[in-house]
Amino acid sequence: MGAEQEVENRMIKEFAKGSVIFNDGDAGDVMYAIQQGKVRINKTVRGVDKTLVVLGPGQFFGEMAILNSKPRSATAIVEEDAKLLEINSKAFEAMLRAGNAVSANIAITLLKILASRLQESDDQIENLLLRDPNSRVVDGLLKLAKKGVPEATGGVRIDVTLKELAAKLGLDLEQVNEVLNKLIKAKLVRILEEGMLLNDVDSMKDFLAYLEMKEKFGDI
Repeated sequence: MGAEQEVENRMIKEFAKGSVIFNDGDAGDVMYAIQQGKVRINKTVRGVDKTLVVLGPGQFFGEMAILNSKPRSATAIVEEDAKLLEINSKAFEAMLRAGNAVSANIAITLLKILASRLQESDDQIENLLLRDPNSRVVDGLLKLAKKGVPEATGGVRIDVTLKELAAKLGLDLEQVNEVLNKLIKAKLVRILEEGMLLNDVDSMKDFLAYLEMKEKFGDI
């Protein structure tokens, strides 16, 4: 085993499902790279617990504590038993100063992640501006569809559970379930064993436009 591998092994930490890695507001100078398992990033907004994102192997989180030395802006909870590579600020700076291909890839990956999270934040703010639960659920599903998996049937599969969707949108499970039942009845959505299938994205967009017009002008 090489010296670099030994160092990396010492940096790997194991966390059981349900473990809280850090809380919103905590101080910290460590970021994490997921080697195995899943981690959920949560934020409490106006008393509502919202899931911002669920991350898996190969993804980073907690990097802002290193970049701006400010307290944690969200809570990280282990969704599935996880092995995480713990990188402190000194190790991170050393990696970037190394000037090799690995360091360049880390920097590029981190920039891409930050850009993606800024877009996700914009999407969530835009969704929160919608007052009608029907509009928020349909809008949320369409935003998730942008990163979904196209199916041969023409639909798009998204990997999200009812609970995750409700938390992401800041709505009650009952509210989300009620809207989904309408979409299922209209054959716009189908529930799968893992995730959901949007049968016709274009029709979903038309439905959202109708809901937004209805919210703006009411029933005439």
